[in-house]
Amino acid sequence: MRHLVARLRALGLAPSLAPSLALALVVAFAAFGPVRAQEADMVRLQTADDARGWDAVGKLILGDRGFCTGALIGPQLVLTAAHCLYDKTTGVQLRPEDIEFQAGFRNGRAVAYRRVSRAVAHPGYRFGAADKLDRVTDDLALLELSQPIRLPSLFPFETGAAPVEGDAVDVVSYAQYREEAPSIQEACEVLAGQRNALILTCNVDFGSSGAPVFTVRDGVVRVVSVISAKAEVDGRKVALAVPVAEPLAALRGALEQSKAGLARGVQSGGKPVSILSGGNGSGAKFVKP
Repeated sequence: MRHLVARLRALGLAPSLAPSLALALVVAFAAFGPVRAQEADMVRLQTADDARGWDAVGKLILGDRGFCTGALIGPQLVLTAAHCLYDKTTGVQLRPEDIEFQAGFRNGRAVAYRRVSRAVAHPGYRFGAADKLDRVTDDLALLELSQPIRLPSLFPFETGAAPVEGDAVDVVSYAQYREEAPSIQEACEVLAGQRNALILTCNVDFGSSGAPVFTVRDGVVRVVSVISAKAEVDGRKVALAVPVAEPLAALRGALEQSKAGLARGVQSGGKPVSILSGGNGSGAKFVKP
């Protein structure tokens, strides 16, 4: 583990995500991708008893373009990754009404179904071209559902402060080849990070974008980050995640502006990341999961 952290730091990935990275880039979207997920360290939440307490995690159906994962943080608010909102071919943001949140989906049924009425990406997020890696630090989105979800068995999650290096976190997600029920991976480790980016040992794959990263403290489960991308460093799988504590205020503000008809255009702000070649085989490979 120490060797991996040292390698991440040598690549400029720890303790922060540098704007220029030596890497080979593969761009994917939502649940579409060529690699089968490895599930050895995951537990599938197959039954109602297994999933008790986790039903506020749901599958986001993105029209006919695949799916992502999202988490309810209020009766009418879902937190996910910003890149889930965009058509990977055209770069155009999907219409909110084409997105459906399926809370607690498993084995063909959800606890609740809701269409999305509004969807906003973080004001600093830029979808970018296929040969650019968007800043992971801005890859957050907030969705307003058409109607609140108010069920006695389903409680929206609280949000909390970002974990620090060495902390254990849990991830609940849907993904390619395990899309029929959520899976939980407990006790992933935060390898490195700062206030706006984390590198985790969690195993994620296509469809896991937007999945909530949890801490459990004093018996309270809190969403502290959102999965943005998966990566490989020297053949070791890692996940890149975005802490939510500070960006959440900007997201709520963007949603309020949207309601007032003052939202910005589809692509707003943000600085592109410079992509350098990583042809020596020792770079980091990044994929939007």
